[in-house]
Amino acid sequence: MTPSFIALLIGLYFLVLYTISYITGKDNNNQAFFKANKKAPWYVVAFGMIGASLSGVTFISVPGWVGSSQFSYMQVVLGYFLGYITIAYLLLPLYYKYNITSIYSYLQERFGTYSHKVGAVSFLISRILGASFRLYLVALVLQHFMFDTWNIPFEITVVLSVLLIWIYTAKGGIKTIIWTDTLQTLFMLTALVFVGWVLLKELDTDFFSFITSTEFKTTYGQIFFADDINSKQHWSKSILGGAFIAIAMTGLDQDMMQKNLACENTQKAQWNMLSLAPSLIVVNFLFLVLGALLFSYAAKHQIEIPMIDGKTKTDLLFPEIALHGNLGWSVSILFLLGLIAAAYSSADSALTSLTTSFCIDFLKLEDKTKAHQEKTRKQTHLWMSLVLIVTIVFFKHILSDNVISNLLKVASFTYGPLLGLFSFGIFTKYKIRDKSVLFIAVLAIIFTYFANEFSVRLLGGYQFGYELLVLNGLFTFIGLYTIRIKHE
Repeated sequence: MTPSFIALLIGLYFLVLYTISYITGKDNNNQAFFKANKKAPWYVVAFGMIGASLSGVTFISVPGWVGSSQFSYMQVVLGYFLGYITIAYLLLPLYYKYNITSIYSYLQERFGTYSHKVGAVSFLISRILGASFRLYLVALVLQHFMFDTWNIPFEITVVLSVLLIWIYTAKGGIKTIIWTDTLQTLFMLTALVFVGWVLLKELDTDFFSFITSTEFKTTYGQIFFADDINSKQHWSKSILGGAFIAIAMTGLDQDMMQKNLACENTQKAQWNMLSLAPSLIVVNFLFLVLGALLFSYAAKHQIEIPMIDGKTKTDLLFPEIALHGNLGWSVSILFLLGLIAAAYSSADSALTSLTTSFCIDFLKLEDKTKAHQEKTRKQTHLWMSLVLIVTIVFFKHILSDNVISNLLKVASFTYGPLLGLFSFGIFTKYKIRDKSVLFIAVLAIIFTYFANEFSVRLLGGYQFGYELLVLNGLFTFIGLYTIRIKHE
């Protein structure tokens, strides 16, 4: 597949998104941008959130992770399921009770201005880094397979990628995102199933024969790791960490919750979350099977894993086989559509939620005149786009590991203060010395960092995995307890 054809396909794809944006963006007001006027059908939100929850990281990085970690990621996914149940019955009723646009407004009501700002800043940092990880991955693929041929610098690739998102999200906001995410989820799942089916044919097997084969069981298919409690992959760490990752990265994340808050009421938002939970177990399992198929196909046809700057990039195995693996044009086209859909279904909502949080939590947009509100929102949307561009370019020079492992590692540090703040607010009745919250949050992150760095030496070889997020939240919770001032 030529770079020119790839560019044409991307152009046609975004033309469809712009058409959706034009239709949904006619009602260009802040209520539509931030909450979709609270008229979003829950089942549409639920289907679209599959794509937003998975993103380009799952589409490429999870299959690429199978070679080194087998199916250990399923342990984390099972933890996600427990986390989504908690979100449905604990957090969603809370958000609807307060009728808030930004979920961090709860911290204002519960503790005060400083807690509100610390929560919002934690989200902004977390989401900027998370969205940049995801966009970095798709920009890397486009650069490797298209823009390098034209000698276009990586920085220009990033600018174009973010610009495309900015254009179709600038007017309709979350109202547009809900419908574009639905289309993009459909493309992503179609690509997953079709490419998997083609690989099964090429390997002369079927789905059930493959997952029950000796090669699969011994080389790729181990899910539960229980031999060494000190290992990062131990099942108890992964499930516990996965549950809290879901609570933090979905339930305490404005990006993900903004879609839920667009539903008409609490019950419909809960239906959305409860249908999403089992769906993600099935879809993530299929992505891991796809990874095993890709490695089997690569071994059979002696396809080497691509390298960039002298480093092996397993994240690029899927695109390498889909575009250069002699599987036909249909696979190449569907892969590209699936990749673009997966990447942008999370990145577009991230840009919208960043705009929402900054406008509501820091600029107090709701206190301004209607004309000033719209102008400020548009300017913030543009500035957030520029922040993403700078962060993605920075990542190119520092990332070396698999992208999803980096993403979850960073989340353990940035979401910890949010987990501690919300937990303390929900499970205690204490007020706190609000001005001390920033100090507590920073101290918790520092303690978490040193605990992670020295755990092997101090804890008899113990290595923190995804449960590091829980430790961070616990440090924050304990810190907040030390600055409590009274009991109500």
